[in-house]
Parts: sequence; C-alpha cells; structure tokens
Amino acid sequence: MTEDQPSIAALERACLSAVPAQRVAFDGNFVVRAFLGGTGRANAASSLSAEADPELLARIARIESRYEALRLPVRFRSTPLDPPGMEEALTARGYVSKDETIIFLATVQGVARSDDAVRVLAAPDEDWMAVTATAEHQVPARRTEKERAVSMLMVPAAWLVLYEKAKPVACISVVADGLLAGFFDLAVVPEARRQGLGSRITRAAAQWAAAQGAEWLWAQVASTNQASCAAQQSLGMREAYRYVYFVRPQDKVAALHFG
Repeated sequence: MTEDQPSIAALERACLSAVPAQRVAFDGNFVVRAFLGGTGRANAASSLSAEADPELLARIARIESRYEALRLPVRFRSTPLDPPGMEEALTARGYVSKDETIIFLATVQGVARSDDAVRVLAAPDEDWMAVTATAEHQVPARRTEKERAVSMLMVPAAWLVLYEKAKPVACISVVADGLLAGFFDLAVVPEARRQGLGSRITRAAAQWAAAQGAEWLWAQVASTNQASCAAQQSLGMREAYRYVYFVRPQDKVAALHFG
C-alpha cells in the first residue's frame, strides 16, 4: 500500500456511514449504536479516538445501561482507536473477546473490472436476498436490518447479483463514501463455490465504486474465514488493521457472528 492510504480513523468513519444504525448517541469519544441486535457493527459501542479517557470506567457503565434499557446485548467493538486500558477494564468486568475481523484494503483501480453477467440494483431484490441467505451467519434480525438500512443510507450504495444460466449465484453490496468504498454481504450459493465467482462480483463492485469516484476499496472479513481472506489477498487487498468484539457471556450472544 502507499503512504497515502486511508487512516484507521477514516476507515472507521466510513464503516459508520456504510452500516447505519437506528439509534446513535455519543459519550465522550465513543459512538454508541443500536438497531435490532443483528449485525454487531450497528449494535455496538466503539471509540473514535485513542486518547486517554479519565472517565473510562464510568463511561463503560453508562454505555452498559443504555443497551440494558433497550434490552439488547452489550457489545464493545475494540479497534486500534481504543483508549488506553479499555481491554483491561472490560476484562475485569467479565467481558470476553470474540469474532476477530480483518479490515482489508486495496486501490479500487487495482480491483475493478466490468462483468456483463452482473446486475447492479438500487436496492436488494428477492434474488439478492436469496443468495445472501445462504451465508451461514445470517439470522432474521440481520435480514431485517439489511432491508431497513436501504432507506437510511446517506451515501451512494448498490446491490449486485451475478447470474449464470439465468440463475443468481453470487451477491455483494457496496457503499461509496467519498474516496472510500466498502463492500459487504459477499455470498456465493453453496453449489457454485470455489469457482472464482466471489472474485468476479467483487471486481464488478469495485467497477461501480470507481464510477462513484472512489479510490480505495475496503472489506471486513472474519480472521477465521481462511478462504475469504485468501480470496481478498488474491485480489491484491492487504490487511490494514483488525478489530474484535467484547461481550458479556450472560448476554447469551456467543452463538452469533457479529460482523
């Protein structure tokens, strides 16, 4: 990557734009977001600055009370922008870490390629929803959040479907925010996996992003998903940083992949 690559702070802000939440509040340098309890990105608190926070313990307690009032699991999204001592403070309160995720980054032009078999949509349709439903991490709350988020976005977005013999076989969504474009919901139907379709539709998403003026493409991939990580690397994407979630075991969220 070049020295001009986006900062972690810029990528974190882009994520906030790309994954909207129904409720948003700020507490010091923390942004606190809640939706329906589906994707962790829209249902977690995270710091936007790595500055020291003398009120950290009190702030954590306040954030907990906000999620408890909504009857949602308490989730902290831990990034390199955490204030000093956050991990230790959460661990002392009984939190455990889960779902390590890698943020991959590449230039849009290095990935972009048009594909006549890809259909670009202004909103997800039934074909798009049917393909994304084959992904193992999908739960009803996540699907509903995806549907509602369409009207909540304030930046350009597209939903793409790749067809083979008139059958939808892969899907992806992409959000452009100035020079940054992030893609999500990459899925390939089980019977068509390991045929390079994920790379094809990712390149088509980058082509759409290029038309919006984006120069950098980013993605968030579970570190345990070796196949997906390898696919991103094959496209020239490289690791920018990682994040994890801190959750309380008593909130009974261990079975969910937060994303």
